[in-house]
Order: sequence, then structure tokens, then C-alpha cells
Amino acid sequence: MSKKQPPKAAAPAVSAETPAAAGRAALPRRLTAAAVLTALEGLALAGLGVYMLFVGIAGDPDSPQQAETGGITLLALAALPLIAARGLRLGRRWSRGPALITQLMALPVAWTLYSTGGAMIAAAGALAVTAVAVVVLLVNPTATEALGIGPREEAR
Repeated sequence: MSKKQPPKAAAPAVSAETPAAAGRAALPRRLTAAAVLTALEGLALAGLGVYMLFVGIAGDPDSPQQAETGGITLLALAALPLIAARGLRLGRRWSRGPALITQLMALPVAWTLYSTGGAMIAAAGALAVTAVAVVVLLVNPTATEALGIGPREEAR
């Protein structure tokens, strides 16, 4: 008789993946793209806010107080799209509202940039295209279903 033992049955692999990470992997690409674009908008706002603060403190603006106030305001406004982008990436249904509000606020800003002319026309175009793209991505049935938003069956 051989002293070799028969091979043991393979134990089921235990996944170290958390439920949140498993849910994130199942998110549709549209929702991930909307989250990325919304996060980029938030980062752009935050960068502009930091720049305005820097100019207000170290630069020579016409009104340092106005530059600093504008910088703080932009930093506060940057929180909305950044929080919404995180929520979208995690598949939270509440995040769709703030993300859509951010895009609706971006469209008049894009129009104002366009109206100033010059180099701002390119910035206006980029902002408008991004805002419309995110709205389209977020109202897509695939994204709404992934967030748990959609028509509910009526109780019969």
C-alpha cells in the first residue's frame, strides 16, 4: 500500500473582496464614465479655487478680498461634484441628483464663458460637451437600473 495520501478536494476560494468592491466591479461603464467626468469637473473647480486663493494671498489682484472669497467659494462648490462622483463610483442612488445638478449648473457657466469670447470659447465647448455627456450617461436606463432608480412595480 502506498503512503501517498489521495489529493484533497480543493477548498472553495475565499474572496478577500468586500461587498462594496464586488458591487463596484458590476457597475456599467456608463456609470463609471459619468463618475470620472464629474470628478474631473470637481478637480477643475478645486484647482481654480486654489489658484484664486494663491493669487489673492501672494499675487497682486485688483481686490485681494474678492479673490480670496472667490477661491473659498470655488473650493466649497468643488465638494458637490467630488462627493457625487464618489457616490456614483460606489453605486449609491443618492449620488445621481447632485451629479445632475452639477451638470445643470455647468451649462449656464459654459454659456457665459462662450459669451466672453477669445480663448474662453474652447473652455466653454469642453465644459458644455462634458456636462451634456454626463447628463446623457446618467439618464441612460442602464445607469439608472444600476443605481436602483427606475419604474417600480405597483402592488396589485
